[in-house]
Amino acid sequence: MIKAVVVDDERLVRKGFISLIDWPSFGVVITGEAGDGNAALELLRQQETDLLFVDLTMPGMTGFELIRQVRLRFPAVRCVVLTCHHEFDYVQEALRLGAVDYIVKTLLEVENADETIRRLVERIRWEDGNRGALAPGELKVMSAGKALLYLPLEPEGNEADLFELSLVKNHPLISFQNLWLTPLPGRVPVDEIRRELGAVLGASWATALVEGVRDQPLKELEEVLERTVPQALFYDSGGDVLPSLNYVELKALAGRHRPADAAEHGEPLVNARNLRWTLDRGAWDSFTAAVRSEQPRQEEVEGFGRELLRNWSRLLIKPDEAAELELAALRNRTWCQWKSWLRQFSGHVQQRMIELGLSKEVMFCLISAVDYMKSHAGDKINQGDVAAAINMSRGYFSQCFARFAGETFGDSLRSMRLELAKSLLRETHAPVCEIACRSGFEDDRYFSRLFREHVGKLPSEYRAEGMAER
Repeated sequence: MIKAVVVDDERLVRKGFISLIDWPSFGVVITGEAGDGNAALELLRQQETDLLFVDLTMPGMTGFELIRQVRLRFPAVRCVVLTCHHEFDYVQEALRLGAVDYIVKTLLEVENADETIRRLVERIRWEDGNRGALAPGELKVMSAGKALLYLPLEPEGNEADLFELSLVKNHPLISFQNLWLTPLPGRVPVDEIRRELGAVLGASWATALVEGVRDQPLKELEEVLERTVPQALFYDSGGDVLPSLNYVELKALAGRHRPADAAEHGEPLVNARNLRWTLDRGAWDSFTAAVRSEQPRQEEVEGFGRELLRNWSRLLIKPDEAAELELAALRNRTWCQWKSWLRQFSGHVQQRMIELGLSKEVMFCLISAVDYMKSHAGDKINQGDVAAAINMSRGYFSQCFARFAGETFGDSLRSMRLELAKSLLRETHAPVCEIACRSGFEDDRYFSRLFREHVGKLPSEYRAEGMAER
């Protein structure tokens, strides 16, 4: 028997609806009734229910909110909307939230009531025969072998987006803390699902098939998926194929602690600081393949992108290009998007090389020179030291560097030393005379005068303002 509950704030309407139909003849038994949403939820907690007839316009909790709560708390319960003529426009919204059908109360008569209920019962029995996705009773274990997983990529993503999907309308939706699951019974049309996911959810959600979840406790399932899925989908989302994740592999991954030498995972990003991948196709292929293989954390990839803009915007990227890349970086949520972003950055570097009329090898040398100057800004280095470090003659290096940087070697090194001094002033409590020495300036008075000339304030004033802002 199908156990049903009727929810309507008008007692006479409830009684009239219940008495109008010969429920047992359709295999339905009315096990309860409620006058509002809260009473209905309490009733569902106390007794097993298969079907809920819901009025939309109730005081307090509306029918819309009740349907939403039922879908989240009792996903095995089907909801049918009870509506009037003037509420007909609301029906579409109720169906979007997960209601399986609707009945117009003012049109329900003895003559058509049987056909209406027969159609509804046949649909429910057909669905029950084709789903069997969850264990009966409370949802403690997963009895489906696989599930479709939804992970929001935007802060505003919520389950309301998912109710637009036909799959969610016809199957339970399991809500975890930061992701959702739809258990999938039997074979599913993956290509059709993928097309609908793209059309409805767009780029705001990452989705994947998770296999091997049968008989897994939902509590454990939530812990494993919450811990591993964001990293896994960062690298597997964004392509033309719906990603497939194996739960056994995810569980093993969740059980492993990040190794002490975790920096090795970010090694491809460290090696990529030489920017050879921006100008050489082979280096690009090796770099992107290494990132895909080692899978640095998402925040490491994001930090690498910010570092590129911070270090090279003036030298390799024009201001408008840098602004465009900075804005695009804020929208990147997957490695696929970051890879496209890095390709765009690479294109700007190549264009810069063409505009300067320099060869690839000379560009590599100049980029290496800038890296060397920044890492040794606090040391007593000169133009000859840098030229020797990159295997160029001093005269040719001076000529190429001036064209590359748009200023002399001396001016560029001085700017790097001032940036180092600003960083030390912000991050340490060392005396100004010590910071001058650590920044490559032998005379602290000259350092203070130069600092005020370029920054607009004395080193002590700069430090004081920085501490006040914290």
